[in-house]
Amino acid sequence: MRVTVRLFATLRNFGPEEQQRELPEDSTIEDVMKMLKLPEQIPILKIVNGEHRDPKYLLKDGDEIALFPPIAGGQRESIESSTSSC
Repeated sequence: MRVTVRLFATLRNFGPEEQQRELPEDSTIEDVMKMLKLPEQIPILKIVNGEHRDPKYLLKDGDEIALFPPIAGGQRESIESSTSSC
């Protein structure tokens, strides 16, 4: 089967931003991550066809996989301070 893999942010260091991969039937997202040699110690957000999926999710021909590293936002304390003064 053939899938499209898109890597975002720092995960682009592990291959092209967008790539086509041929996979054996019954492949999972976890198999793709191992194939790409992505670090196992960091949490990675796994999206297939626009929906969050578990690493054991069985892929299907034509699936589009998007992989995101953890992304930090603003400081929570600042947000709480600004909303409590309203």
